[in-house]
Amino acid sequence: MTIHYLTTSAKKIESEPNYHGFLWNPQKGIIDENCLLGVDAIIHLAGATIAKRWTNSYKQEIIESRILTTNLLFNALKNNPNQVKQIVSASAIGIYPSSVTEVYSEENTSISSTFLGTVTEKWEYSLEKFKRLNITVCKLRIGLVLAKEGGALPQLVKPIQSGMGAAFGTGKQMQSWIHIHDLVAMFLFAVQNNWSGVYNAVAPHPVTNSELVKSIAEVLDKDIIFPNVPQFLMKMLLGEMHILLFESQKVSAQKALNNGFQFKYKILEKALDNLLV
Repeated sequence: MTIHYLTTSAKKIESEPNYHGFLWNPQKGIIDENCLLGVDAIIHLAGATIAKRWTNSYKQEIIESRILTTNLLFNALKNNPNQVKQIVSASAIGIYPSSVTEVYSEENTSISSTFLGTVTEKWEYSLEKFKRLNITVCKLRIGLVLAKEGGALPQLVKPIQSGMGAAFGTGKQMQSWIHIHDLVAMFLFAVQNNWSGVYNAVAPHPVTNSELVKSIAEVLDKDIIFPNVPQFLMKMLLGEMHILLFESQKVSAQKALNNGFQFKYKILEKALDNLLV
């Protein structure tokens, strides 16, 4: 398998037997069309991080970084000969409304009224036009990604490591998580098995925020002695972005399982052992 990757930095372009870098600039609508040569499937992960304070201008950047990149890929495919048969795009479980009781499968059509819901809805809608080019569209709605570097886990670990750990709000909000190994494997599996439509990219056993914090503390051999952090305090500190800690989405992995995907890390403790020990 050969990978072609797109980067906005000329310094990051490498060319090896099995991977080659190509330059693009979504802001200016520039892309090196050679990136399409010999390509069967596109994996679309581009988008500005949501883990940064949501000012009005940054919220615009979050939306545009997803839509502009999608439009640029579409135009490149429409205007250049290619053999692309499928696009597999990242999406997010933030599209589902917050609920402690609801279990969300891909069939659920309710959309969260939050900024995250709006972003994800626009992102997913922008992918639909690829169908006009006879390209199969697959959207992976990603949960809380657990990884050693980057993402939420290092941020959760820091206070617990220093003895200042605590759950957020009631601690009852459901957190649908996935180990980064399984997430990467699912993107590859989606390509190899020509998945179409929406799939939830979450492990089969979601946990509450309290369970997540306690599990991290147990793996690190730390005690949780502080009371839960109140929501109003996090709202003061983080602004609108604080909802990332308080939204509750219990998301089902059944469709991925039914379609043959096998998780290496189904249980939170095993995932944390792998990442933290």
